[in-house]
Amino acid sequence: MTVQTILSQKGSEVVSIAPTAKVADAIKMLCERKIGALVVTGAGGRITGIVSERDIVRTFGAHGAAALDMPLTDVMTRKVVTCEPNDKMSEIMELMTTGKFRHLPVLQDDRLVGIVSIGDVVKMRLAQLEHEQDALRDYIQTA
Repeated sequence: MTVQTILSQKGSEVVSIAPTAKVADAIKMLCERKIGALVVTGAGGRITGIVSERDIVRTFGAHGAAALDMPLTDVMTRKVVTCEPNDKMSEIMELMTTGKFRHLPVLQDDRLVGIVSIGDVVKMRLAQLEHEQDALRDYIQTA
């Protein structure tokens, strides 16, 4: 199973934000969209970073309420790990586990085409296991 399979189920919408936006803006977008991360994009839609709930909590821990007025460039993760639509689900699971992050932007020909979360991966894996279980049950009943 590939990243493209996940995107075909969940869709390819990516919520992004400008690097000049403030932490307060990011919090508002995360809450309104009920998501855990925003891709930070600059000129031409180029990825400049990613900001997650975890990044925001760490910033609040270090700076208190002053964090609300900080620009995302001071908060975001700059080294963004990405994947491609043809990457295998097992590979991205390992990437996320090893890197200790939960969101992975998807690039195709250097263009942002989606984002997958650990929740998306777990949901797809559970559906796959359920399908396999049903197939085995059917096989046993007909044997």
